Amino acid sequence: MTPLAQFDTETLDAADALFARPCVFMKGVVNVAGLPEDTLPEVAFAGRSNVGKSSLLNALVGRKALARTSNTPGRTREVNYFLLDGRAYLVDLPGYGYARAAKTEVAGWNRLIRNYLQGRASLRRVFLLIDARHGLKESDKPTLELMDASAVSYQGVLTKSDKVKAGELEKVIERTAKELSKHPAAYPQIIATSARKGAGLPELRAAILTLMRE
Repeated sequence: MTPLAQFDTETLDAADALFARPCVFMKGVVNVAGLPEDTLPEVAFAGRSNVGKSSLLNALVGRKALARTSNTPGRTREVNYFLLDGRAYLVDLPGYGYARAAKTEVAGWNRLIRNYLQGRASLRRVFLLIDARHGLKESDKPTLELMDASAVSYQGVLTKSDKVKAGELEKVIERTAKELSKHPAAYPQIIATSARKGAGLPELRAAILTLMRE
């Protein structure tokens, strides 16, 4: 099986049409009591604090400022909910691994993420964002272990793929797929994306649409 996710033309076209529909910010959640009801399917985006999560979300929906971007890592401090076409939630989880954050603050974010992952019945999959320039890092391991323990399906999504030469990108894809294959909850295929160039965005949209249909 190829390590890159692939979809047929019909699914890609339907996904592009879905993501051309309105996507709006619904709410920011600081504890599990604030989570919306489990009435719609949702997919979540997790990753290190400087992985380019907000830029990818904005590119995914074709908006410049849906998710807040910043030059300062660690700005996402809530679980942020975005409603796509009234049919599904895109969930932006707090970034992890930000060294300058206070330990109590980091503990709070981690507790919020853990409670979210372990108690969300409507969660279809977590997309784990990985910087293509670096691949998986030590700071990713606790999150991998947490999702394995929570039996939450997750899939590796490489970001900033335009910043890596083609030959090196192939190696990062293979290396990432091999590492994730060791984890029971990890989906076996990778999606390589670039928010700036648009690479991989159709495939990521198609993956989300497929999960919504399940």
